[in-house]
Amino acid sequence: MQARELKIPGVFEFTPSVFPDDRGLFVAPFQETAFVEAVGHPLRVAQTNHSESRRGVVRGVHYADVPPGQAKYVHCPRGRLLDVVVDIRVGSPTFGEWDAVELSPERFNSVYVPEGLGHALMALEDGTVTSYLCTEGYNPRAERTLHPLTLDLPWPADLSPILSPKDAAAPTLDEALAAGLLPTYETCTAWYAKLRS
Repeated sequence: MQARELKIPGVFEFTPSVFPDDRGLFVAPFQETAFVEAVGHPLRVAQTNHSESRRGVVRGVHYADVPPGQAKYVHCPRGRLLDVVVDIRVGSPTFGEWDAVELSPERFNSVYVPEGLGHALMALEDGTVTSYLCTEGYNPRAERTLHPLTLDLPWPADLSPILSPKDAAAPTLDEALAAGLLPTYETCTAWYAKLRS
């Protein structure tokens, strides 16, 4: 398993070895030892999510109040998706910056999104499946959304984004900042330190 830290510190892409044979293949998209070595603490899994999306569907930008927030380990077992992470932690050295990784079943790569960061994805093919390991269960009172088309994210120009009504009505980053809806870098780093202790 290879681990690569993305532009936003604490966000990692994990790429496992694939073992094909005449029966098919075997791969382990999540490996705890490699995860702990890269991130510094185990991944607590409280819920697994599965979504299927047609080409052009955008999900996000989603995040949750910290603490406890909701970290995600995101994998694409079918189709192709563009996975985007946005630093929305007020006071962070990389506040407002983003990074993106294409996930696919050819590479079996995954992205780890720590608590307090914004997460979005776009399906690049019909029938794209996304599998998420989540550190917390669904909590509608703590879940937040930012409008995904107002952040200059790298959505492919040849696709028309398809949004849910909730995401289409979400505030911009500036509106969420003004309303005090964003997590702070200080709170998030204290939470990460607690997870590592």
